[in-house]
Amino acid sequence: LAKHPEIKALMKPDYNLIWVVVLMVLAQLTAFYLVKDLDWKWVVFWAYVFGSCISHSMTLAIHEISHNSAFGNSKAMWNRWFGIFANLPLGLPYSISFKRYHMDHHRYLGGDGIDVDIPTNFEGWFFCTRFRKFVWIVLQPFFYAIRPLCINPKPITRLEIINLLAQLAFDVVIYYLWGVKSIFYMLAGSVLGLGLHPISGHFIAEHYMFLKGHETYSYYGPLNLLTFNVGYHNEHHDFPNIPGKSLPLVKKIAAEYYDNLPQYNSWIKVLYDFVMDDTISPYSRMKRQLKGEVKQD
Repeated sequence: LAKHPEIKALMKPDYNLIWVVVLMVLAQLTAFYLVKDLDWKWVVFWAYVFGSCISHSMTLAIHEISHNSAFGNSKAMWNRWFGIFANLPLGLPYSISFKRYHMDHHRYLGGDGIDVDIPTNFEGWFFCTRFRKFVWIVLQPFFYAIRPLCINPKPITRLEIINLLAQLAFDVVIYYLWGVKSIFYMLAGSVLGLGLHPISGHFIAEHYMFLKGHETYSYYGPLNLLTFNVGYHNEHHDFPNIPGKSLPLVKKIAAEYYDNLPQYNSWIKVLYDFVMDDTISPYSRMKRQLKGEVKQD
């Protein structure tokens, strides 16, 4: 910032995010209606080909909203309510809890017992062969859901209860209106989209040390168009209050800081290399013993 103070001008909400999220919710509602009378094989097909992409993209929209990118820091609660709305087509309550744990990830990156993005010792010990690492990728959504309860359980908040009740009410309405196939499409899309899916390469690409000494990596490939530029991950951790839309400008303005860092151009290759490289496993993360006062969200 001392060298490039113009970056401060990018620290403002991205109001286009609001309309993109609304359109994504409407797209999924349309899909729920269209799949209700399809054969099961086509429900599964569209859940993976279309629903999974929308669902994973929505989780990254929720990531943006967790940083108050939709309405700005001055309207933090507007962002929380909007996150609950964005959560609806995923089928499972996620937004409020994600925000609480994700802020810890930024404040205490790699913090042992705090950053729940770090796999558990069991994951590192058990998922050590190629086949088991493949299974671990398939089951990623379950580990991301269960891991916080094992590593750093937190008291349930009022907003989390509201998130849960709103989600249950939405799911009941979808089931009442369009039946079990729409519910299956919704839930299967979320699970498949966060598991064995090209976009899921970002889970591993972001912080797994394929090169020793390099903890965070950016990806500059085309899937950033579907993921609100989450691939610009070094830039995001440097400036978490800048919306994803503007992170390419950060890289352009401060090119001397980013251009020479190790980077990825394919999340699919990341998944392949993770499975096939016997030197990489869920243990391939930087873990720190935190010192001093720890303030969690």
